[in-house]
Amino acid sequence: MPDWDVVVIGAGAAGLLAATRAAECGRKTLLVEKNKRPGVKILISGGTRCNLTHACDSRGIVEAYGNQGKFLHSALAALSPRDLVEFVEAEGVLTKTEPTGKIFPVSDKATDVLAALLRRLERSGCVLATQEPVRSIDRAEGLFTITTERRTLTCASLAITTGGCSYPGSGTTGDGYAWAARFGHTIIPARPALVPITTNVDWVRDLSGITIPVVAVTVELRPPENSTAAKAPKIVPLASRRGSFLFTHFGMSGPVALDVSRAITGHPQPATLDVVCDFLPDVSDAAFDQTLQDDSRAAGKRMVPSILPELLPTRLSEQLLKVAGVPEHLRCAELGKAARARLVQAFKHCRIAVSGTLGFKKAEVTAGGISLAEVDSRTMESRIVPRLYLAGEVLDLDGPIGGFNFQAAFSTGWLAGKNL
Repeated sequence: MPDWDVVVIGAGAAGLLAATRAAECGRKTLLVEKNKRPGVKILISGGTRCNLTHACDSRGIVEAYGNQGKFLHSALAALSPRDLVEFVEAEGVLTKTEPTGKIFPVSDKATDVLAALLRRLERSGCVLATQEPVRSIDRAEGLFTITTERRTLTCASLAITTGGCSYPGSGTTGDGYAWAARFGHTIIPARPALVPITTNVDWVRDLSGITIPVVAVTVELRPPENSTAAKAPKIVPLASRRGSFLFTHFGMSGPVALDVSRAITGHPQPATLDVVCDFLPDVSDAAFDQTLQDDSRAAGKRMVPSILPELLPTRLSEQLLKVAGVPEHLRCAELGKAARARLVQAFKHCRIAVSGTLGFKKAEVTAGGISLAEVDSRTMESRIVPRLYLAGEVLDLDGPIGGFNFQAAFSTGWLAGKNL
């Protein structure tokens, strides 16, 4: 007889729900966590506020994941965004929806969300063992044998919910990949996603701390140095997003930069890429040029900086003026067609050379992981090893910023727990 019906390794978002659901289904369940406390990543998420999901239906979550989205149909049917909100609110944690669609606890405290999850876990009857790193996993005669730093355990069903490699300081150091690979699973190489972008462009770093509420951003291959608009090959964006943009001392951050970062970490030569920023995304090139032309005629003897867009911070406009090669002391009456074209280019198509990203240390999620083709999306059971279940960020499953990744972790964990 095994020691346990179910052992779940990793007490993050997926593991907490997998263990809770398995125990509630009457299974003798043990949740093993190597950290001193469970849910460390939950506690640091969303700036310690915990953006637990997004204000959309299950279809919206699926669409946000693109090609990976179809894998989530069954998981979201088991636990939808609405179900998740009801789950935490039933534990006394009220939620709120922000204008971006992100859902947070009203208290803005991730500790409240974790406390709610732990209350439900405790009522389920699951046993939680912390500070117990797993050293090895084996399988023989239909049972799993788990060797930890403290003991050897056996179980009939096993769930690996150890997360990816992002924020390794929280304990997510890719442990699950090696165990899954040993059982024959294919591991899609892990790389950072939702990670700040670095640049060596001085003027960008000089603007550290400035936030622009809405910027349209694309990631593109840098054109050859001597190419002209007429001869340059057509550039296909590797990623395109729109949202809040933050200048930092190392480069670029904010939701929109994080969202396009996976295109950079997925490229074999990130330093050959540019982040192209449209700082006036609601104004067309032609309209901006016409505005510059009209204002320069009306301003006459005033200097060009006086007619630059007032909705942008002055420091940014001054830098973009330099990028365009337009002297600050130039009078508006002297602003010709060529200078206006350079200003349009600087404000609407500003190219910032990428040097890389801040890597896993500052990445919110991991792209890559256990191949989805080898996991039954209807149950989260391995297609290779019977009674082995895989859920959460350990899978090759990553979505955009905004609560989508937590929802996927919670939902896949819940579905796994139902079937464990």
